[in-house]
Amino acid sequence: MTISPRSLETDAAPARAGSLLAVPRGARRLPSTGVLDARDRPLRDLRISVTDRCNFRCVYCMPREVFGRDYAFLERHELLTFEEIERIARAALANGVRKLRLTGGEPLLRRGIEDLVARLAALRTLDGTKPEIALTTNGSALAVKAEALKAAGVDRVTVSIDSLDDQLFRRMNDVEFPVARVLQGIDAAQTAGMPVKLNTVVKRGLNDGEILSLAEHFRGTGHVLRFIEYMDVGATNGWTLDEVVPSAEIVATINSRFPLEPVAPAATGETAKRWRYTDGSGEIGVISSVTNAFCGTCNRARLSTEGRLFTCLFATEGHDLRALLRGGADDAELTATLARIWGVRDDRYSEIRSSLTPELRAARDRIEMSYIGG
Repeated sequence: MTISPRSLETDAAPARAGSLLAVPRGARRLPSTGVLDARDRPLRDLRISVTDRCNFRCVYCMPREVFGRDYAFLERHELLTFEEIERIARAALANGVRKLRLTGGEPLLRRGIEDLVARLAALRTLDGTKPEIALTTNGSALAVKAEALKAAGVDRVTVSIDSLDDQLFRRMNDVEFPVARVLQGIDAAQTAGMPVKLNTVVKRGLNDGEILSLAEHFRGTGHVLRFIEYMDVGATNGWTLDEVVPSAEIVATINSRFPLEPVAPAATGETAKRWRYTDGSGEIGVISSVTNAFCGTCNRARLSTEGRLFTCLFATEGHDLRALLRGGADDAELTATLARIWGVRDDRYSEIRSSLTPELRAARDRIEMSYIGG
């Protein structure tokens, strides 16, 4: 009988009292590339939310009517410590992760974030290389933090920017924050030597008129501008399908002014479809999780601020790793637990969204994006 490379090792570490007893004990793994889920998707990307707080109140993420003055954010003792985050990251890297992304909330609000970056940058992947360290930010503190982040080990940053019109930008962030200061942060990141990607969430009737002005502004700057379809993450943003601007429409809008051509993906599991300007002025990306789901190649897990691991952005529950850590689990057990969680992963919500009735979609107890990062 021929044994294929899919003949995988099995983790069978004993479960401790209070740990994830419901997780099956076996996890399929390729020795050189790490664990695979139930749909043969590897674990490559761990997104780490370091705070549930944000200084913006963006209407599609943390609307003020929900996240107002009386909203109960997590207490400090509930947050994972930097040492705990480092331990989980090490276990993730042992299971095949190659990229660690810090997010939030707004990650630059977490005191000492540069120290965490340095800890993570000292870790190594399965092949012995430094993991890619990325950070997603609203850009409000980037002008001040850029040099320190680069020195600590951040490889690149992604900045959210939903409009160049200052009045509209202030209305969307709902805290009167000027777009000029975000643009200063983008310039500071570039000066510090960090490549910059820019994310724009497009909501019909709100900022869909900004598509061309954003494209024109960032053409030729070296930054990659990515347009994201407005998603039904969480339950507080009042999402409806008719507010989604399909990626195909966004591409057609830009192509009508600045001709585009498709670009092959740089790596398996990329969320964005790439397009480049035919005149050589750079490229854009579109993230189509509503109209053209990419669940089939999704290789991302998300760690919440207080240590719950989610295997899908649209998950309804997570796995409590903080209890495992604070219950005395060693690194071998943590690594085996992560392998078991990923090994049974079967998530594909974006693929089945259209088959669910509005009532079923509304009934899902979805996790907020501000809780586990985008």
